[in-house]
Formats: sequence, structure tokens, C-alpha cells
Amino acid sequence: MSDLEGQQITAAQREALEAELASMEGPQRKAAVDAIATARAFGDLSENFEYHAAKNEQGLLEARIRKLRHRLHHAVTVEHNSTDTVGVGSIVEIEDENGEKMEIEISSVGGVSPDSPLGKALMGAAVGDGVEVPAPRGSWHATVVSIRAS
Repeated sequence: MSDLEGQQITAAQREALEAELASMEGPQRKAAVDAIATARAFGDLSENFEYHAAKNEQGLLEARIRKLRHRLHHAVTVEHNSTDTVGVGSIVEIEDENGEKMEIEISSVGGVSPDSPLGKALMGAAVGDGVEVPAPRGSWHATVVSIRAS
């Protein structure tokens, strides 16, 4: 199973990915085709930088489209509307042992992945719970200050 399969995303995140895909498959793909056609008109393709750059951009666009399609096909849509415990889609404010606060979103699409060390430590935690987060330079402690739905 790849790292994209079975990812949990919220309905809003799914909509954002679908909108991005629609933009790429529509206007962005058309722009890439137009750029290639324009570059072809410049003449000899073997030494035509514009043509090779446009073809490269088209390849990157098509790769991103394949990745988005795969992600959308294999992602699991979840809604965690609870403010009692942390879940995918939760926006969590935590405070570390130095008193520094940070706000993070638990998300497979941007934010902190639920599969990351911090995400795993926070999943299921409630306000006031302390969590131990493993890190390469030694684990650190954080306390959940607040939870809200995204």
C-alpha cells in the first residue's frame, strides 16, 4: 500500500482536491498544450528551449494530475466534528513544556498528518491531556489546550 492509500481527509479537503484537479485538467492542461504549439512554431525542435520547457511543464502537470486522481480515488472521507477529542479535521492548540503555544490542523492534506509522530500522539487526546511526542533529538511533552472542528 502506498503512502497515499487510505488517507483520511475531510469533505472540505476532498472538495479542494477536486477543484484543484478540475483546474489542472481544464485550463492548466489547455495552457500547456497551447504553450507547446506556440513553441513548435519557433522552428527546429532539437534546439528549441521553449519547446522542451513547455513539454517538461506538461509532464509535471500530468504527473500531478495522476497523483491527485490516485489520492482522491484511495482517500477515505471522514468527518470528525467532535470538540471532545482530537481526530482528522481537528484544529488543536497545544502548549509545549516551554509554554509556547501552537495551533495545528490534523490532516493528511496539509497540516500535521495523523500518521506523523505528533499526529499519532494527539489522536484521541482531550483538552487538558498531556502527550509525549517522540522526536529524533528526544521526545517532548505537550498539553492540549483547545480542540475545534475545522
